[in-house]
Parts: sequence; C-alpha cells; structure tokens
Amino acid sequence: MSFATLRRLGLTAALVLLPSVAFAHTGDHSSGLAHGFAHPITGLDHILAMVMVGIFAWQLGGRAVWLVPATFVVVMALGGVLGISGVEVPFVEIGIALSVVVLGAAVAFGAKAPLAAAMALVGFFAIFHGHAHGMEMPGDAGRLAYGIGFMLGTALLHLGGIAIGIVIGRLADRNGPAVTRAAGALVGAAGVGILTGII
Repeated sequence: MSFATLRRLGLTAALVLLPSVAFAHTGDHSSGLAHGFAHPITGLDHILAMVMVGIFAWQLGGRAVWLVPATFVVVMALGGVLGISGVEVPFVEIGIALSVVVLGAAVAFGAKAPLAAAMALVGFFAIFHGHAHGMEMPGDAGRLAYGIGFMLGTALLHLGGIAIGIVIGRLADRNGPAVTRAAGALVGAAGVGILTGII
C-alpha cells in the first residue's frame, strides 16, 4: 500500500467522521457517536491490539492489508451486539489480554499465515473486544451511533498500524523488519503484563 493510497484512506476516514458535526446538539446521537469513537482509543489493551492488527495485515501484504482489519471490524460489531444484548461471552478480559499477546507475537515472529487463518485469528479476538465495547456502552448513548463510533475508532487504529508498517518499511528497508518485530515483542510483553495484572 503506497503513501498515496494511505492518504486517500485517511481522507476517506475524515470525511466519514464529518457527519458527527451534524450530531452536535441532538442528544443520544452525539453521545453515542462520541462515546463509541472514544472507547477504542482510550484503552491501552485495545490500542495495542488494534495497531498490531494493522501491522500484522501490512506484514502479510496483498489483500490481507484490507481484509484482515475489515474482518476484525465486522466481527467486533457482532461481538458488540452480543454485549449490548446482554449475551454472556466467557473470559472476555482474558481474551482481550491474550489478543495483545498473540498479535504481538505474530508481528514479532513475522508470521506468514494464510489469509483465511489470519482472518479467523483476528475474528476470534474481535468477539471479545466487541463484547466489551457493547457491555460498556453508556446508558444514554444511541446504540447505532455508538456502534458506528467504535467501529470508526477501531478502523482508524488499524490504519495507524498499517501506516506504522509502511513508515518503518520506507525509512529502514534493511532494519525495518527487525524494528517491526521488536515492536511486536514489546507489545506481546505488555500483553503478558495486562494478562497478569501487572499493567
């Protein structure tokens, strides 16, 4: 994915977010969109996992660059519906922490998984992230607006991960993989810290 393509994706994301301005004084819509958008970007575990999804997708290349993040967002939305509906999903917090560990390890080891396996992996973890978002939705938030907000926030974190991969690749062709893998190892270690309660 070139810088020009990345710029176009960023512009598209910004245009998608513009309608939130129209919700400025409409109660639940504004609350829902703002809360939903903010939720993914305020939790360390979610930020780390989402950025790793983006870098993992970039490492895989080809169609994975958009299919892997898109799979996460779609399945996360389904997990969100489960959370909003009060459907229990076991081990949500453990699943979220493990997503940071596993995705960090996938990046650290430069895993070259088949596309279907990569999509299944991120989709599995997306259920836990989505369920947590749904369960934590504020009572005064509009459900649809909240869901759109957290999907947009997550997608932008994915774009951030892809951008990090591109920048590392462009700035350090020889050392880029080592830098990327070191970042994955650090994130995986942070995931262990989250899992054990140290972080």
